Amino acid sequence: MISGKGGTGKTSVSASFAVLANRPVIADCDVDAADLHLVLTPRIIERHDFYSGHEAVIRPSDCIDCGVCLEPCRFGAVLEVDKTGCGASFVIDPIACEGCGVCVMLCPTKAIDFPERLCGEWMASETRCGPMVHAQLGVAAENSGKLVTQVRQQARRIAALENRSLIIIDGPPGIGCAAIASMTGVSMALAVTEPTVSGEHDLERILSLARHFGIPSAVCVNKWDLNPAMTERIERKASQAGARILGRIRYDRAVTLAQMQERAVVEIDAPSAEDIRKIWHELEM
Repeated sequence: MISGKGGTGKTSVSASFAVLANRPVIADCDVDAADLHLVLTPRIIERHDFYSGHEAVIRPSDCIDCGVCLEPCRFGAVLEVDKTGCGASFVIDPIACEGCGVCVMLCPTKAIDFPERLCGEWMASETRCGPMVHAQLGVAAENSGKLVTQVRQQARRIAALENRSLIIIDGPPGIGCAAIASMTGVSMALAVTEPTVSGEHDLERILSLARHFGIPSAVCVNKWDLNPAMTERIERKASQAGARILGRIRYDRAVTLAQMQERAVVEIDAPSAEDIRKIWHELEM
């Protein structure tokens, strides 16, 4: 499940597909803002730290306050602070540090450590729909694409171990590294969009990305009845771009009700649930 922009409803559709599918493995690859767990209420079985890149850390006991590290830092991560009347000292802002290592190389007393950076965590869980792999990237942490790859690798491992033939991926919005890592090598990419100008624009970008990697793509328009004319325009353009039109999902307040109950849309009596079931049926064909 992909989308050129956030808020189109792909997580709601992903959760419903997980309910409708037969023995899937579920992978939440929206590691920057994971929320599939809010609907599927996973029970965490494994929890693992995710390390990527490095960060510089000054050891105060060995720092001679020479300031050699201050000027070469292009990211403004080296800060000069008042050492309570005992002269100047230097610290490194972990948020601003890009892990380039210049300060480490230039320090005359080798007083700067360069450990791996803890960027987040990934988890393997059990849900009522099957096993789920999900993750959370840390605040201002990088390498979301690498964490997405880790999530997908673990999902494939579980699928092979438990003889499950289907992996449902809830991808991140946009067309950046995380989206690319979520899409590459999949058998089908379903783009969930909305009938707005931004939805139309960003759908064009995500379908272009799918074409670039040779991935078969399909489209469904969520909340289509809010702007039927735009829906028809989006479907026409998507079809011209080579995407398969799977169906439409009506605007339905029951979707919010389902989320409040920690349930997928197809698990409650909702008009939009039938729309999603039809799309799933089309996808299976």
